[in-house]
Amino acid sequence: MEESRQHSSSSWTAKKNKLFENALAIHDKDTPDRWRSIAEAVGSGTSVEEVKRRYEILMDDIRFIESDEVLLPRYLTDEINIINEDINISNEGIR
Repeated sequence: MEESRQHSSSSWTAKKNKLFENALAIHDKDTPDRWRSIAEAVGSGTSVEEVKRRYEILMDDIRFIESDEVLLPRYLTDEINIINEDINISNEGIR
């Protein structure tokens, strides 16, 4: 599945993905012919099957994230450590 997932991901540009996300927001599960409408919104000859597969990948990603198996970036912790190191270096010069 991973190989299929990578192949599918590589064929979608950032622009195509944004169109897909916007179309998902507009065409909810109660929209008649939802997948056809989303495929048309994405454009570039995107098929209903491609849209459904992209949706499956998105749902897999969301389940993975919500399962707490994804490590979140340590931006804040790293930033605090850098600030503390800068303060320590500055304080050493004062002594």
